[in-house]
Amino acid sequence: MFSPHGPSLRELAIQALSSVERGYDLLAPKFEHTPFRTPDAILDATAGALRPLGPFERGLDVCCGTGAGVGVLRPLCRGPVTGVDFSSGMLAQARRAHPDATWVRADVRALPFDAAFDLAVSFGALGHFLPAERPALFAGVHRALRPGGLFAFPIGAPPPVSTARYWALQGFDLAMRVRNAVWRPPFVMYYGTSWPRAVRDDLVAAGFSVTAVPLTALGRREDGSPRCRLLLARRT
Repeated sequence: MFSPHGPSLRELAIQALSSVERGYDLLAPKFEHTPFRTPDAILDATAGALRPLGPFERGLDVCCGTGAGVGVLRPLCRGPVTGVDFSSGMLAQARRAHPDATWVRADVRALPFDAAFDLAVSFGALGHFLPAERPALFAGVHRALRPGGLFAFPIGAPPPVSTARYWALQGFDLAMRVRNAVWRPPFVMYYGTSWPRAVRDDLVAAGFSVTAVPLTALGRREDGSPRCRLLLARRT
C-alpha cells in the first residue's frame, strides 16, 4: 500500500493487531514509504520556526522513529544529537540513516535523562499516548531539559465539526476503541485525544511556559487561522 515499496494490506493488518512496540518493529523497514512518516513540509516549517531561537547545544528527538527529526536538530544544534524510541526496529533504521547520532531505546514515559539537552522535538507521536499518560511524558521531557531548554513540536488545529475530515478522524478513533475493547494487546493511536488546548494545559502543569508560533507555510483554514502551529514549551 501507499507506494510500491510500502507495506501490503496484510502487513498493515498484522501490525494493527500487534502492540504499539511490536507493530512498529514490523513496520520499520518500510516506514519511510508510508504516510505515517512526518512529511518534509512539516519538518522544514518546524526547522524554519526554530532557527531564529537558536543556536542550541545538545538536541533530543523524542519518539524518534526512523530519525526524521534528527534532520531538524542537526543544523540547529552545535552539540551532539540523540534520538529515543522504544521500538528496536525503528531505531535500527535510524542508526542506518544517521550513524553519527546517538540512539537510545527507552520508554519515553520514563525518560532516562536529567538536565542533558537544550532543545527537544517530537513529531507525530502524541496520538500514541492516552491523555492520562501525557503528564508522565511531559514531566520526563521537562526533566531531560536544562533550565531554559525548549521542547517544540507541531500540532494541528482541530478540524471543524462540519468537515468530512473531522468525522473521518472520529470514525478512526471509534474503530480503534472497538479494536482495543475486543483485542489484546492494545494498539494506542488516536487522533482526537491531543487537541492543542488540552496539550497546552498538560505542558503548563508539567512546569513549562508555553507559547505557539503559526506555521503559515502549511496553509490556513477557511477562517484564516493556521492549519498548524508549533508549540514552544520552555523549561523556566
